[in-house]
Amino acid sequence: MKIQFHGANRDVTGSCHMLEVSGKRILIDCGLYQGGREIDEDNAEPFGFEPDSIDYLLLTHAHLDHCGRIPLLVKRGFQGEIITTSASRELAKLILLDSASLQESEARYKNNKVKRSGSNKTQAEIVPLYSTIDALNSFDYFGRNAKYHEPIQVAEGVRVTFFDAGHIMGSACVLVELEEDGKQRRVLFSGDLGYGGRAIIRDPDTPPEVDVVVMETTYGDRLHKLLEPTLDEFYTVISKTVKRGGNIIIPTFALERAQEILYYLREGVEDGKLSEYLPVFLDSPMAISATEIFARHPECFDEETCEVFKNGKSPFDLPGLHFTRETAESMALNQISGGAVIMAGSGMCTGGRVRHHLKHNLWRRDCSVIFVGYAAMGTLARRIIDGAASVRIFREDVEVRASIHTVGGFSAHADQKDLLNWHRQTGNPETTFLVHGDEKVMQQFAKHLKHTRVEMPELHQSYDLT
Repeated sequence: MKIQFHGANRDVTGSCHMLEVSGKRILIDCGLYQGGREIDEDNAEPFGFEPDSIDYLLLTHAHLDHCGRIPLLVKRGFQGEIITTSASRELAKLILLDSASLQESEARYKNNKVKRSGSNKTQAEIVPLYSTIDALNSFDYFGRNAKYHEPIQVAEGVRVTFFDAGHIMGSACVLVELEEDGKQRRVLFSGDLGYGGRAIIRDPDTPPEVDVVVMETTYGDRLHKLLEPTLDEFYTVISKTVKRGGNIIIPTFALERAQEILYYLREGVEDGKLSEYLPVFLDSPMAISATEIFARHPECFDEETCEVFKNGKSPFDLPGLHFTRETAESMALNQISGGAVIMAGSGMCTGGRVRHHLKHNLWRRDCSVIFVGYAAMGTLARRIIDGAASVRIFREDVEVRASIHTVGGFSAHADQKDLLNWHRQTGNPETTFLVHGDEKVMQQFAKHLKHTRVEMPELHQSYDLT
């Protein structure tokens, strides 16, 4: 029995881990690296294993940094079975098609730029990491749907059980029970963990007791703001910005975060904390489609959200809400001088329509930008949050004059307290592998772990589980 680590090692993107038992190879997640320009090269690198040697892929959830390289895995030879929850299956298809489209667009742009310049006629044509066809092909390998708490006998000596991680809709912690030559090991992969008391989705399940834990540490060094003061700050920033005649730009992750922000905007209007005439634009085709998918999976909702649906209302609807799917509609938003909330992807500002809105509003002192999620090192979002005086957007320098706010209480990730509480409930595991976190954060978090051997794997590092 072995475990290997092929992504999100002392980093927060590219999750990919592998188990070997009884001649079978089981992959847990196959995510895309996200961040600066060099990330494109990292994504194109070999996986660290032969894709055609993988028998099963267990997908914890549908965020791009956990599922984004699945089409590339298939393109390079994977012919196994992908097992995940029904909700994650639907969302992953949406995410992967969008990712393929973006990569195709980027490749076309770069190739056209070379052709126009005439600078290097012998340069090889740039090809996307994977195409829309590759993404569509990968859907053929999604097999059994996992249901929370119901064990699946994947292969001889391998049984898996999915538990609700409370991170996004369909997200899961995955228990893998291994048996080989009379030896047994219970290995638990946290995936990305949420926390209790959030809107829309249910609280994380209590984890089982296990021998080995592989856990994320995204916010392992800090505590989140409480929800009530978070919402007060959120509503105050919006109201003050509208009053001074500016727009509010909210870089938004399409899955969960967009729906959560809509949920609280609706509550703000209903409670009189925001104007009922406040125009809100969800300028993200993927977020719009994800919102529609949410309505098809009530099994993932908490009681409060289910109650809203039972009353014949949508928890994501408010009087001034507008969906802008078409590019022309998105471009028209640039003509709005003030008083609007514009939500657009991507959450880390690494691509998508939000970059256009930042270009038109970031230099204006009467506007505000509200960051409501994690921003990895090297991303445009992180540079703005860290106080850059100007940033480069679409080959143009843009001054940062708008009011910048980070509202941490909306995070979909557990903070240090919740992570430690989750870990305590796994019993006294022999070994805890820390992944999906910056190295300094991992080191801080490791100091709080007791009665377990702590490892912080490096890329492609392997461990014997026996």
